[in-house]
Amino acid sequence: MITVDFSLLPVGPGDRVLDLGCGGGRHAFEVYRRGADIVAFDRNENDLAEVDAMFAAMRTSGEVPAEGGASAEAVKGDALDMPFDDDSFDRVIASEVFEHIPHDTAAMAELYRVLRPGGTAAVTVPSWLPERLCWALSEEYHTNEGGHIRIYTRAELEAKLKAAGFFIGPHHHAHALHAPYWWIKCAVGTSDDDHPLASAYHRMLVWDMMKAPRTTRTAERLLNPLIGKSVVVYLRKPPRGRAEKNG
Repeated sequence: MITVDFSLLPVGPGDRVLDLGCGGGRHAFEVYRRGADIVAFDRNENDLAEVDAMFAAMRTSGEVPAEGGASAEAVKGDALDMPFDDDSFDRVIASEVFEHIPHDTAAMAELYRVLRPGGTAAVTVPSWLPERLCWALSEEYHTNEGGHIRIYTRAELEAKLKAAGFFIGPHHHAHALHAPYWWIKCAVGTSDDDHPLASAYHRMLVWDMMKAPRTTRTAERLLNPLIGKSVVVYLRKPPRGRAEKNG
């Protein structure tokens, strides 16, 4: 399930890309398929082991373009102190990361540091309204260890990123059909995957992801601005020596 629109964050051979807080690697795999060099970065060793194994499987099965010699590696570390030099990456993806980090502005400053001048990034967080409903329906949803510790408005997210030094670009919402699933989960119990309603809705989501029928794709596109589960903001680090107005 890809949240970032790669027409707004183009990647390809010759680009070095960081997937910050890669989790299961969904964006890292797509970047690798497009022939860019990818670093999947996370603090969870188990996730990174699975991501690294998938990188190897992609190479074996020919899913990576033969030309360009794209590289892929999984790196463990802390988003507040990344083991990369300044200006190391052409692109950075930070998908559903900052809502987990107490010192989110420090992590944003690190993102800014490792992105090269003129480079672009995509940051995604849960949208305010769907997330607010989840918090209202379930205390467990937002109090479990490693869970979400804040709800962003887009204005707040953009203001923090702007304060870190970024130029703010376009935005959009994504995954509207996933919002009701999480409302159901929060209502019946976030760990109750076998509840009939949650199970039925999950089967529908899997079917939709596999088949991508026109009806549901159109419905999600229309619903995304209203109840999209995630909001995506695209950013640019100012070119070195440029004195542009950020606004």
